Amino acid sequence: MADFFGDFNNNPYGDTSHDRDGWSQSGQGVPPLILGEEPRREEFFRRYQSIFEGPEPPRNTPPSPPPRPKREKQGRGKSMALLVALCMVLSGLTGFAGGYGASVLLDKGGASNAVTAAPAPQSPAAPLSAVSPSGVNIAQVAAMAAPSVVEVTTESVTRDSFLGNRVIGGAGSGVIVSQDGYIATNYHVIDGANTIKVRLSDGATHTARLVGGDEAADIAVIKIQAEGLPAAVMGDSDSLVVGDFALAIGNPLGELGGTVTNGIISALSRQVTIDGNTMTLLQTNAAINSGNSGGGLFNANGQLIGIVNAKSMGSGIEGLGFAIPINAAKPLIQDLMTVGYVTGRPYLGVNLINIGDAYTAMRYKVQYLGVYVDSVDEGSADQQAGLRAGDCILSADGQQISSGDQLAAIIAQKSVGDTLALQIMRDGLTQDLTATLAEYIPVQ
Repeated sequence: MADFFGDFNNNPYGDTSHDRDGWSQSGQGVPPLILGEEPRREEFFRRYQSIFEGPEPPRNTPPSPPPRPKREKQGRGKSMALLVALCMVLSGLTGFAGGYGASVLLDKGGASNAVTAAPAPQSPAAPLSAVSPSGVNIAQVAAMAAPSVVEVTTESVTRDSFLGNRVIGGAGSGVIVSQDGYIATNYHVIDGANTIKVRLSDGATHTARLVGGDEAADIAVIKIQAEGLPAAVMGDSDSLVVGDFALAIGNPLGELGGTVTNGIISALSRQVTIDGNTMTLLQTNAAINSGNSGGGLFNANGQLIGIVNAKSMGSGIEGLGFAIPINAAKPLIQDLMTVGYVTGRPYLGVNLINIGDAYTAMRYKVQYLGVYVDSVDEGSADQQAGLRAGDCILSADGQQISSGDQLAAIIAQKSVGDTLALQIMRDGLTQDLTATLAEYIPVQ
């Protein structure tokens, strides 16, 4: 470089006109550089810096190898890759913090990674019992009530004019009402039975005897020889309201003992006529079938609120079941347990027959249709009042009588010792009689 400056210093005009490899353009002189003049030297370097930084003039030396590409960017790429890898390792070691840092770096690179934590394993939940829409635990109610309900099977012997004696089986249900073996059921379940069998909820089978029954109330009591039985807890049917929970337990079809169905109280004090006998019953939509008769209807506390006794039958009829309110049944059951019959029943003392068509009138050789006295019990109120077989009862207490059930309903509204004003027709003539009602005592 000293020789180079020296050449310029010895050349006051600088008219070299170098044209080699573009060092300078023809006709552009370089002003002389005078040593010792520092300002001019600095100006010279500023103006002609590109000449000194440009390529050197060719010499008799081997050509220089082409410059290598810079590695600065490559080094940065490796550094970035190492940083991402380090973050990934740290994320595996430090959990959520490392995972979050790695996800930030990846997001900056245009990738997207969502880190989702798996939920911790939980212990399995305890099984839930069936719950009614009203929130009642059905399983708990059934567990309390079911042991008190039994299966009842009967056998009756009938005589057939063609086949002779035949044994007819029947089945129903019952409810244990005392720990020493008294069981309540329906009168129609055991009516005419020669033998009665009871199967408890634990599978034990016993022979039962009839203690007493009341056909008008469709209540009967039977007894087995056993102690320590799970008697039903009596509820209060008078406190029921429509919509209350109801659970029916019985022996549907005579084969499915211990069947539990649930529903609600659909109606209170429903007047239902069964076989000509009008009764005041509870209505429920709990499923009830043949064989449920005599079984229990229970409330949400497992208390007995009714004795199931009927289902409305017919095409397309579902959800119509009925039960005797327990408040009406309790005094009847108590009477049957203690004396064998229902006390305080008013009794007229006659057997009646309905003659409603000409054919029946011809058979009995009567001229008019109506309700006739078929027979009179010895010593009864009717006998004392002067009633006789063949009398036609026209009215009772001023109400025209068209059927025996209608007369029975009038008598049921009275008490023992009340009088009943009767108008009868005998030998084509009408007469007025007054009968004093006595207490009905069945023949034992």
